[in-house]
Amino acid sequence: MSTHPIFIFELPTYRIPDIRNIALGLYDRATIFLKRVGGIIVALSILLWVLVTFPQPPDNASMPAINYSLAGQLGHLIHPIFAPIGFTWEICIALIPAMAAREVVIAALGVIYAMSGDEDTVTQSLLSQISGPDGWGLATGLSLLVWFIFAPHCLATLATIRRETGSWKQPIIMATYLFALAYIFSFITYQVASKF
Repeated sequence: MSTHPIFIFELPTYRIPDIRNIALGLYDRATIFLKRVGGIIVALSILLWVLVTFPQPPDNASMPAINYSLAGQLGHLIHPIFAPIGFTWEICIALIPAMAAREVVIAALGVIYAMSGDEDTVTQSLLSQISGPDGWGLATGLSLLVWFIFAPHCLATLATIRRETGSWKQPIIMATYLFALAYIFSFITYQVASKF
C-alpha cells in the first residue's frame, strides 16, 4: 500500500464585500466605458438630432415639421424597402432615432403623429391613431414587434463592439446579420398575419 500525501486546501475566511471597494470598481469600469464609447455615442446622437431637426419647415407649412426634415425625406426614401414588411413611412422615420435606443420609438412616433402630453397620454393617442381605420393593422404591429426582437439593440452596442474589437468588421457583420434576420422574420410575420 502506498501512502499519498494529503492535500489540504485552506480557503480564506469569508468577508462581506466592502461597499467602498465595490463603488470604486464600478466607477473605474464606468469611466473606462464612457471614454471608449462616449465619443461615438455623442457623434451619433448629434447626427440623429440633425436628421430630425433640419431643415426647418417653411412658414406656411401645413404638415408636421417632421415631413420637412431630413429624417422625413429619408423616411419617404426608404419606405419602399420596408413596405414588404408592412412598415409605413412614419415607422421608417421612427426607426432612425430608435437605432440610438429602442425605447425612443414611442416618443418618435408621437412626434411624427404630432402628439403631445405625458408618456401615458401619447401612448393612448398613438394607440388610437394606429388602430384606426387608416392605421397600421395587426400585421404591421406584429411585424414591428418582431423587428425589434431581432434588430441590433442600439448604436451604442455596435460602437462598443467596434471599440472592443478595434475594427469595424465585427460590428458591420453583426449589424448586417441582425438586420437581415429582423427583415426576414418581420416579412414572414407580416405575410402570415395579413392572411387573417
